[in-house]
Amino acid sequence: MTSTLQRTRTVINETSKPALPNHIKLRHDAGRGRWHVLAPERVFEPDEIAVEILKRCDGATTVAAIAELLAKEYNAPLQDILSDTISMLQDLADKGVVTA
Repeated sequence: MTSTLQRTRTVINETSKPALPNHIKLRHDAGRGRWHVLAPERVFEPDEIAVEILKRCDGATTVAAIAELLAKEYNAPLQDILSDTISMLQDLADKGVVTA
Protein backbone atom coordinates (compact mmCIF):
# COMPACT_ATOMS: atom_id res chain seq x y z
CA MET A 1 0.00 0.00 0.00
CA THR A 2 1.37 3.42 -0.97
CA SER A 3 0.94 6.37 1.35
CA THR A 4 0.23 9.71 -0.27
CA LEU A 5 1.18 12.19 2.39
CA GLN A 6 0.98 15.72 1.11
CA ARG A 7 2.90 18.52 2.71
CA THR A 8 0.90 21.70 3.09
CA ARG A 9 2.77 24.74 1.80
CA THR A 10 3.36 27.47 4.35
CA VAL A 11 2.55 30.81 2.75
CA ILE A 12 4.40 33.79 4.20
CA ASN A 13 2.71 37.19 4.29
CA GLU A 14 2.80 40.37 6.39
CA THR A 15 0.85 38.83 9.26
CA SER A 16 2.84 35.58 9.41
CA LYS A 17 4.82 34.95 12.60
CA PRO A 18 7.84 33.02 11.35
CA ALA A 19 9.96 30.74 13.53
CA LEU A 20 12.69 28.17 13.11
CA PRO A 21 11.44 24.65 13.87
CA ASN A 22 13.09 22.90 16.83
CA HIS A 23 15.29 20.82 14.52
CA ILE A 24 16.70 23.91 12.74
CA LYS A 25 19.37 26.02 14.46
CA LEU A 26 20.90 29.41 13.71
CA ARG A 27 24.50 29.26 14.94
CA HIS A 28 27.48 31.59 14.78
CA ASP A 29 30.86 30.08 13.89
CA ALA A 30 33.22 32.39 15.77
CA GLY A 31 36.29 30.81 14.17
CA ARG A 32 35.13 31.72 10.69
CA GLY A 33 33.08 34.75 11.65
CA ARG A 34 30.01 33.38 9.83
CA TRP A 35 26.47 32.42 10.66
CA HIS A 36 25.01 29.07 9.63
CA VAL A 37 21.53 27.65 9.52
CA LEU A 38 21.91 24.02 10.56
CA ALA A 39 19.24 21.66 9.28
CA PRO A 40 19.23 17.88 9.11
CA GLU A 41 21.78 16.96 6.43
CA ARG A 42 21.91 20.58 5.19
CA VAL A 43 23.77 23.75 6.07
CA PHE A 44 22.87 27.21 4.78
CA GLU A 45 25.14 30.26 4.99
CA PRO A 46 22.82 33.27 5.14
CA ASP A 47 24.08 36.73 4.29
CA GLU A 48 24.15 39.55 6.87
CA ILE A 49 20.62 40.77 6.14
CA ALA A 50 19.19 37.23 6.20
CA VAL A 51 20.82 36.68 9.61
CA GLU A 52 19.16 39.83 10.95
CA ILE A 53 15.79 38.56 9.71
CA LEU A 54 16.30 35.04 11.07
CA LYS A 55 17.33 36.36 14.50
CA ARG A 56 13.90 37.96 14.74
CA CYS A 57 11.95 34.84 13.71
CA ASP A 58 10.68 34.02 17.18
CA GLY A 59 7.15 32.84 16.36
CA ALA A 60 5.67 35.94 18.00
CA THR A 61 6.87 38.81 15.80
CA THR A 62 5.07 39.38 12.51
CA VAL A 63 6.85 39.74 9.19
CA ALA A 64 5.54 43.33 9.01
CA ALA A 65 7.10 44.14 12.40
CA ILE A 66 10.41 42.56 11.39
CA ALA A 67 10.40 44.62 8.17
CA GLU A 68 9.62 47.82 10.10
CA LEU A 69 12.55 47.25 12.45
CA LEU A 70 14.92 46.54 9.59
CA ALA A 71 13.70 49.53 7.55
CA LYS A 72 14.50 51.80 10.50
CA GLU A 73 17.80 50.09 11.29
CA TYR A 74 19.05 50.22 7.69
CA ASN A 75 17.28 53.48 6.75
CA ALA A 76 15.65 51.74 3.78
CA PRO A 77 12.18 51.95 2.21
CA LEU A 78 9.71 49.80 4.16
CA GLN A 79 8.02 48.30 1.09
CA ASP A 80 11.35 47.15 -0.35
CA ILE A 81 12.37 45.56 2.95
CA LEU A 82 8.93 43.95 3.38
CA SER A 83 8.96 42.51 -0.13
CA ASP A 84 12.50 41.15 0.22
CA THR A 85 11.75 39.72 3.69
CA ILE A 86 8.63 37.92 2.49
CA SER A 87 10.48 36.56 -0.53
CA MET A 88 13.40 35.26 1.55
CA LEU A 89 11.20 33.72 4.24
CA GLN A 90 8.96 32.11 1.61
CA ASP A 91 12.00 30.50 -0.01
CA LEU A 92 13.13 29.16 3.37
CA ALA A 93 9.60 28.00 4.24
CA ASP A 94 9.44 26.10 0.94
CA LYS A 95 12.68 24.34 2.01
CA GLY A 96 11.23 23.51 5.43
CA VAL A 97 13.62 25.81 7.27
CA VAL A 98 10.99 28.30 8.51
CA THR A 99 7.47 27.74 9.82
CA ALA A 100 4.72 30.30 10.37
